[in-house]
Amino acid sequence: MRLGSLEGGGTKMVLAIGDENGHIEEQVSIPTVTPEETIPKMVDYFRDKGIEALGIVTFGPIDVKKDSPTWGYVLDTPKLAWAHCNFAGPFRKALGVPVGFDTDVNGSCLGEVTYGAAKGLDSVLYFTIGTGVGGGIFVNGKLLHGMLHPEAGHILLVKNPKDLGGSVCPFHDNCFEGLCSGPSIEKRWGAKAKDLAGRDEVWELEADYIAQALVDEAMTLSPQRIILGGGVMHQTQLFPLIRAKFAAYMNGYIKTPELADLDHYIVPASLHDDQGIMGGLRLAQLAYEENVS
Repeated sequence: MRLGSLEGGGTKMVLAIGDENGHIEEQVSIPTVTPEETIPKMVDYFRDKGIEALGIVTFGPIDVKKDSPTWGYVLDTPKLAWAHCNFAGPFRKALGVPVGFDTDVNGSCLGEVTYGAAKGLDSVLYFTIGTGVGGGIFVNGKLLHGMLHPEAGHILLVKNPKDLGGSVCPFHDNCFEGLCSGPSIEKRWGAKAKDLAGRDEVWELEADYIAQALVDEAMTLSPQRIILGGGVMHQTQLFPLIRAKFAAYMNGYIKTPELADLDHYIVPASLHDDQGIMGGLRLAQLAYEENVS
């Protein structure tokens, strides 16, 4: 199949052509400005590519309910120019092909499940930890939706009393994103994460917060694997610290083969930062199959 994939971000939009095997034939990016300027350019990119379906994964919150009159819309996003924008509709109208639509992190999770580190598993948690924190959740063989979609980046944590940096989230004083994102690290320590690699105290605190979040999610969702991506997780020294703190917080409460081998339970993203685009390809395939069934 010839499929299109679009990964929407606050800085750039990544557009690709590929197939159901995860092969990416071509990939380009364009700057994210206003919807009025950006969406027509993206539609034009796909217009003559001969795609059979398109998968869109993007920042949220978004409306993913297929029976909703605002399906395909961006909702009350902090990216104000995109708030209440009909994102997916113009593509479906102009291209005349089935369109799948989901969050960027659900897309990344789907990419890892289909082509990467979670292939063959049916319950998986994916977190991106970078400019923001977001969670993609795949449960019992499908992406999790409910009244909306997961906003796992805003689960609440126990704040370390020695942490004087404060949260960068405007809604919560002690949420995962507010305490662990790249901007949070920069606010707390006065430098970007990539410039703090040798500061053990930075990563001890970061690992402690991440481990809290992962234990909470493991208790709730019982995932078979947890995958961590995003710019902060390029600091690979975090992984052994997170695993050790996860084990300490779990304190032997859950005993499964997965948790007996944390090196293969809490793992880095495996698709070279293309997990979102590859998830979009799978989302496009699913939209096509649903349309023809």
